[in-house]
Amino acid sequence: MRRHLSFRSGNPALNKNSFKVFNRNGDTGPISKNDSMTIKGTVDKTAFSLFIMIASGYYIYSEQIVSLILPGCILGFIVAIFTIFKKQYAPFTVPLYALFQGLFLGGISFMYGQMFEGIVYNAVLLTVTILLSLLLAYRSGIIKATENFKLGVFAATGGIALFYLISFVASFFGGGLAIFDPTNGSMTSILVSLFVVIIASLNLVLDFDFIEEASENGAPKYMEWYGAFGLLVTLVWLYLEILRLLAKINSRD
Repeated sequence: MRRHLSFRSGNPALNKNSFKVFNRNGDTGPISKNDSMTIKGTVDKTAFSLFIMIASGYYIYSEQIVSLILPGCILGFIVAIFTIFKKQYAPFTVPLYALFQGLFLGGISFMYGQMFEGIVYNAVLLTVTILLSLLLAYRSGIIKATENFKLGVFAATGGIALFYLISFVASFFGGGLAIFDPTNGSMTSILVSLFVVIIASLNLVLDFDFIEEASENGAPKYMEWYGAFGLLVTLVWLYLEILRLLAKINSRD
């Protein structure tokens, strides 16, 4: 059995309290094998959730509906917060989260697609490639979620979140950090986006580790949906950052 070192992750959906060791003989009664979380079950739930998100996103993108970007973002955020605090409802909330995020991503993708031809296809392809490559590297042991690895990714993710917050607050005063502007094609701005993409990608490794650890510790069946939710959160972030990076690169032309 793999020995996991901690429950640390930069993903807000998968923090140290997400996958506490569950007591098999607690107040809710013993958890049988069929009622326990499995990696296969999590993969199936993730695939189903991705299908919902991609289908809704494709519809919005093909119909060129940008008016649902804000509603999709707000509703997705509300459902995400509810899911984090009420994990037992994940089988119901995660499909909703996928649907709302699809509305949001579909509209955003259409806007980027109007700016630069082919950018959406490239962003989707890169996101899928990174996901599959890191999953293969993790399963083969090429990349290991050691304590130092987790600490480094966690610290970098926290730093990026702080910069996001600073830029968000500054935007209310007519400012905002120029390095986050998708039309900023400076080398510094591109390197910053590349760094963010790398950190977002490495968070996938931590997500894989969290899901594996939860499965080994006999987490309840509904945590398969919550594990899928954690992966969706990271993939949405990764896709958006890849879009931003590609837009900056195209802005140099």
